Amino acid sequence: MRRETVTLALAALLLAAGFFQPTLPWKRSLFEHVVVIDVTQSMNVQDQQIDGKPASRLAFARQALHEALPDLPCGSKLGWAIFTEYRSYLLFTPVEVCANRAELRASLAGIDGRMAWSGNSEIAKGLHSGIVVSKALPNRPSLVFVTDGHESPPLNPRHRPRFDDPPGEVTGVIVGVGEPKPSPIPKLDPLGRPLGFWGADEVAQVDPRSLGRGASVGQESMVEEGSAPPSTGLGATPGSEHLSGLREPYLKLLAGENGFAYHRLRSAAALSQALRDPALARPVSVRGDLRLPLAALAALLLLAPYATAFWRRWRRAPGATRRTAA
Repeated sequence: MRRETVTLALAALLLAAGFFQPTLPWKRSLFEHVVVIDVTQSMNVQDQQIDGKPASRLAFARQALHEALPDLPCGSKLGWAIFTEYRSYLLFTPVEVCANRAELRASLAGIDGRMAWSGNSEIAKGLHSGIVVSKALPNRPSLVFVTDGHESPPLNPRHRPRFDDPPGEVTGVIVGVGEPKPSPIPKLDPLGRPLGFWGADEVAQVDPRSLGRGASVGQESMVEEGSAPPSTGLGATPGSEHLSGLREPYLKLLAGENGFAYHRLRSAAALSQALRDPALARPVSVRGDLRLPLAALAALLLLAPYATAFWRRWRRAPGATRRTAA
C-alpha cells in the first residue's frame, strides 16, 4: 500500500472520529469566590489614583476587580457582596466568569456608598458575616474581603467580638485598600453628593464601653478596672477617628485569626495573582474536547507530503547549496 494512501486514510479516520465529539477527562484548577466590598464612608477617602487622577478607595478597588476579572480561568465562578454596618450582604451567588463577564462588570460598576444603610463599620463582625454567607453556599466558595479596616465605632482590646468558627472552614484573603496616612473622610448625602468632611465632634472617638455605664449614685460612672484604651493592634486613633488610613496591622491580625491570607491592593495585576493563589484553587474534574487536536493532527498528515516535496525541490534547486553554506 502506498504511503500517500495510508496517510489519507489516517487523516480521514481522525476527522471521522471528531464527529463523535470525543473528550478526555483531566484535572483543572478553578476558583470560586464571593467578593465582599466595603461600602462604608471611609472607603470614599480619595487617597488612590486612577489614570493619574485622585480616586476613592472604593473606585480603585472596583477598577482593580474589573481588570482582574478576565484573568480568572473559564469555569471559575464569582459573586459580589457588600459590607456595611456589621454584616455582609450577598448580591448574587457566584456565576461562571466567562459566560457572565458583562453582567459581572455591570453589577460591579453599580456598587457604591449609596448602598450603605448605616454609618457604622464593624469590620470584624462584617468579616464573620461574610464567612457565614460563604459557609451557607454550595461548595463553600472562598471569601475575598475588600476593606480599609476602619472600625467605627472604634474597638477596645478588652471587648473585641469573639466568634466560634474554627479557622480554615472557609479559605479566603483580606484585601487592604488605602494609604496608611490618615485623611479626612468625605461626608455625602443619601444621593452621594458631597457635603464636606466629617468633623471630630461628629464621629465616635472611643468605643462606647470605654465610657463606662451609669451608676446608682448621682453622676458617678462605673468603668471596668484596668480597662485598656482602644489602641494597640486594632488601629484605633482616639481623637482622630474622623480621619482614616489603611489599618494594615489590624487586617493582618484578622487574617491570621481566620486562616486567611492578606493582600495590600496596589495594582490590578497583583490583585489578579492574589485571586488566583493556588491556596484558593480547587481541583475540578473536567472533560477536554479532543475535536480540535484531532483536526489539527489530520491537517498535519495531509500537508506533510507537500511540505516534504517542497523541501526536496528546494534542496535540489541550482544555488541551494551555496545559499545554505552562506
